[in-house]
Amino acid sequence: MTELKNDTYLRALLRQPVDYTPVWMMRQAGRYLPEYKETRAQAGDFMSLCRNTELATEVTIQPLRRFDLDAAILFSDILTIPDAMGLGLYFETGEGPKFERPITCKADVEKIGLPDPEGELKYVMDAVRSIRKELNGKVPLIGFSGSPWTLATYMIEGGSSKAFTKIKKMMFAEPQTLHLLLDKLADSVIEYLNAQIAAGAQSVMVFDTWGGVLSPRDYKDFSLQYMAKIVDGLTRENEGRKVPVTLFTKNGGMWLESIAATGCDGVGLDWTIDIENAAARVGDKVALQGNMDPSMLYAPKERIEQEVAKILSGYGDKGTGHVFNLGHGIHPDVNPEHAGHFIEAVHRLSKPYHK
Repeated sequence: MTELKNDTYLRALLRQPVDYTPVWMMRQAGRYLPEYKETRAQAGDFMSLCRNTELATEVTIQPLRRFDLDAAILFSDILTIPDAMGLGLYFETGEGPKFERPITCKADVEKIGLPDPEGELKYVMDAVRSIRKELNGKVPLIGFSGSPWTLATYMIEGGSSKAFTKIKKMMFAEPQTLHLLLDKLADSVIEYLNAQIAAGAQSVMVFDTWGGVLSPRDYKDFSLQYMAKIVDGLTRENEGRKVPVTLFTKNGGMWLESIAATGCDGVGLDWTIDIENAAARVGDKVALQGNMDPSMLYAPKERIEQEVAKILSGYGDKGTGHVFNLGHGIHPDVNPEHAGHFIEAVHRLSKPYHK
């Protein structure tokens, strides 16, 4: 494989010395870029874009042509695994993802098998291989998956939800059925992420988008223990270097110590927690990723810069262990110029913290 020219992101996650704070953005390949909209129109629909190796590669690379980002993230969707399990994923305009055949009972769970990463999910691995080739060592490639709990919410609710009543009903009335599903999903995520690593992903991330809707006890039982199982099952070294793993639970700030104790390398923070507080709580156990409010990119450039300075100052002069990011995905109506200014400001303003 081609030698990596910029490994700042990987070194920061492994808490090794870096010259500046690396930065990338969740959903950096997406609807805020006019070139993305053109490519998506060419593909026809979202999943066709994900399944087209050439176009998935193109949209992954697009933000790197515009901005001096320190990592690329695979263009895909968190629901690829449930889709490959035969639940019939489709997208309703303006309503997000839906499943034709949601999970309703134990028999449904028993029926589903683990998808083959080089079979039903080969299109994802083909995209990883193609993107790595196209990147040509410029920056590392991040692979990812949804967490078992988050995947299960979509599979049981049949799509997005506000109250999560169906999955919580199963959680409290038939916990053994839900544990059976979560265990299958954890095994599937391990195979899926290890296949991404074998195909060329140099770091992986688990998105636990809906872990924050759980009580502390239920979070540990139904979300965190399955992410810990994934961390234990992952390939942690490939191509002669370590493969860092980051866990991100949205609204999970109260559980930072428990997340850090899983053995992951990095913990993602949303914007609802102060980074100084987070850093004090986890010490030098893990790197932190985050955590500017994505809506800050609507602000004037001076205000964006002030916020970048505040977050850098909050993390302090540890010299490493911080990957700057938004606290969640970039909004589709953000001005790309503001995103560019944000990235430049992180690089410029972080250098004094790394002397």
